Amino acid sequence: QVQLVESGGGLVQAGGSLRLSCAASGRTFSTNPMGWFRQAPGKEREFVAAIRWSGRTYYADSVKGRCTISRDNAKNTVYLQMNSLKPEDTAVYYCAADTSWRGVGQAMDYWGKGTLVTVSS
Repeated sequence: QVQLVESGGGLVQAGGSLRLSCAASGRTFSTNPMGWFRQAPGKEREFVAAIRWSGRTYYADSVKGRCTISRDNAKNTVYLQMNSLKPEDTAVYYCAADTSWRGVGQAMDYWGKGTLVTVSS
C-alpha cells in the first residue's frame, strides 16, 4: 500500500521560511514524478510545484522564485523549501506522486493527508 506522509508544516511569520518533507513508502518513486499542491480555506486545491525523474522542476507563478522542490531518491522523499512566505501561502500542503507524467498541474495518482502551513502577518 502506497503511503505519502508530509511533515514540516507549522506557524511562521511573514517573510519566514519552512521546509516541507514527504516520505513515500509502499513503492519506489525514483523514476516517477512527485509534487506539491495546496488548498487554502474556502478555495480549490491548486498546483504548487512538481519534479520529474530527470530532476526537471515546475512551479506555479505564485511561488516561483520563493520555493524550491527537490528529491532524494535514495530516501524516496520529496521536499519543498519555501522562503519569503506570505499570508496568502496559508494552506494545507499536500504531497503527491504519480506513475507517469501527465503535465504541469495535473492531478496525480497518490496523495498524502496534508500538512498545515500558517503564515501570520
